Amino acid sequence: MDEFRELLACPACTGALAPDWSCGSCGARFDAPDGIPNLRLPADGRTDAVRRFYERAPFPGYPPRDNLQALHARAERSVFARLIHSAIPGDARIVEIGCGTGQMCLYLARADRVVIGADLTRAALLLGAAAARRFGLSQVQFVETDLGQPGLQAGVFDVVYSSGVLHHTPNPRQSFARLAQLARPGGVIVLGVYNAFARVPLRLRRVVARMSGFRFIPFDPVLRDRSSEPARREAWLRDQYQHPEEHRHTLREIQGWFAENEVEYLRAYPSAVLGDEEEPLFAPAADNWRPEGWLAQLGWMGALGHEGGLFFTIGRRS
Repeated sequence: MDEFRELLACPACTGALAPDWSCGSCGARFDAPDGIPNLRLPADGRTDAVRRFYERAPFPGYPPRDNLQALHARAERSVFARLIHSAIPGDARIVEIGCGTGQMCLYLARADRVVIGADLTRAALLLGAAAARRFGLSQVQFVETDLGQPGLQAGVFDVVYSSGVLHHTPNPRQSFARLAQLARPGGVIVLGVYNAFARVPLRLRRVVARMSGFRFIPFDPVLRDRSSEPARREAWLRDQYQHPEEHRHTLREIQGWFAENEVEYLRAYPSAVLGDEEEPLFAPAADNWRPEGWLAQLGWMGALGHEGGLFFTIGRRS
């Protein structure tokens, strides 16, 4: 636990935490029920509404009788998952912000990597911690904390990964500023948010879903694939169609956040350069021409819209 504790911090004052989870600087005391440190301070009403939303249906769920090999195989159906695994060094210190049930944390927990999975929903973290124990993964630590006042050390992580999270916060721009501070100088930030263009198909499906009282949702391949797994199907339906807080963003907007926080833009995934190769993931793209980026995003309506319209922007902290 000591190697994980040095990556954590008091959420009230950012001080170091003692083995009994007390803060040596301000004296605040915390605990770690079920082996998951509770470093979450009271939040605003909108953030707490999101926490309660995921307490009811933690996302994403685990299939019945899951195992580590099945999790790896499931993740590696995604080209992006394979690319990010190959791009991260074997001794990296990784934090996933908004890890949910921790499936990406468990996928990346290989070689000598140390992985922290942070989320504000304890129900989801309990599922992730239980899976880590079943799979025999000791280099993953889950922690309950909120990005508003994160219980994480600033400037120490080689990779800061966050997928599908910031667009559910009250102010995504401010949330990114706090997230960026977690990366060490030279560390990589991988940010996944809903794209304003690629989200259009799902928003149209959501109109039909609301009109039918969510009894009919057309053309959603994830719901179709999960028809035999009611819990995972319900988690996807709630996350994509009934979420209490949602924002959508353009690539140019995210590039602006990067510039404001001294993060060098490297590339987008899918690529915003037409005809560009997708790898290596942490290498700069061949170009960053704004008109080409807008054209690429229009194309994402077809490439990404059949699911949720999520795209990634990758940068390196200066």
